[in-house]
Amino acid sequence: MANDIRICDKCNHMSIKSVLPKLRKMAPDAEIKIGCKSYCGPCGKRAFIYINGRYVSAPTEDEVLKKAEPFVKQPVVKE
Repeated sequence: MANDIRICDKCNHMSIKSVLPKLRKMAPDAEIKIGCKSYCGPCGKRAFIYINGRYVSAPTEDEVLKKAEPFVKQPVVKE
């Protein structure tokens, strides 16, 4: 099952140009959706990522990526 990642393009605490490559490296199979998530209160104060049904937030882009990493679904390897 692919990862579902959503980020806001209006977030003041993250740069789409820098966060997208990091997210693609963290979850290569992810469907990454970019746009307003109607989460403006917290989004105005902290960086956030919506990943697989969870909102994860932190003061900086790097911190939010670190906090989001445990929620990445790993691909199932069949032998």
